[in-house]
Amino acid sequence: MPARGKFITLEGLDGCGKSTQLERLATALRAQGLDVVVTREPGGTTTGEKIRHVLLDSATLGLSPWAEMALMFASRAQHLSEIILPAIHAGKIVLCDRFTDSTEAYQGGGRKLGSEPVLALHRILCGNIRPDLTILMDSEVSASVARARRRNLQKQSEGNAASDENRFEQESSAYFTRVRNAFLAIAQRGNQRVVVVDARRPADATQAQILEIVKKRLRLAAKSA
Repeated sequence: MPARGKFITLEGLDGCGKSTQLERLATALRAQGLDVVVTREPGGTTTGEKIRHVLLDSATLGLSPWAEMALMFASRAQHLSEIILPAIHAGKIVLCDRFTDSTEAYQGGGRKLGSEPVLALHRILCGNIRPDLTILMDSEVSASVARARRRNLQKQSEGNAASDENRFEQESSAYFTRVRNAFLAIAQRGNQRVVVVDARRPADATQAQILEIVKKRLRLAAKSA
């Protein structure tokens, strides 16, 4: 039986550079001969990507916060079953762009639903699975949201109508401040799992810090040839 793999998540506000750093980390780990799976939430599976379209499309702006949270967990339950758990059991390293911490921050904090229903659903639907390590990329609210909006508008201007993922970016600065504060509260509560990284620095410096954290905390070593 292969040794159990590792489950690493990256969290933070949209526009903080999270997806870029995830790909950079995957490249660095693969260069050491490690077997890496990169995935994202909401999404990650065929079913999850369909749910992602509903959740992020600006046409569904009036979606109930409770329905929003339920859809997040529907995507996550399928994601765990189909992608994350099989990869971990096969001894692979799973790098995931967002997980339940995002639901607690965006729906629990931003939508004011509270942490309790999020954590309850996580126990019921996800078996209380926790990442081995979570990197929280902390960034300034205004800069991150502005970057996310520019990114999505650029995709649309390039003629990709299917790339409308502007729904959350239309929220107020007060909403995103609540989201950021919720993320920081999670980091305080789960400081053995969550490491906060300052995402305001140059991307190369952030990358170096993340790679060092991953190597140190999870004691990763390259596979022998």
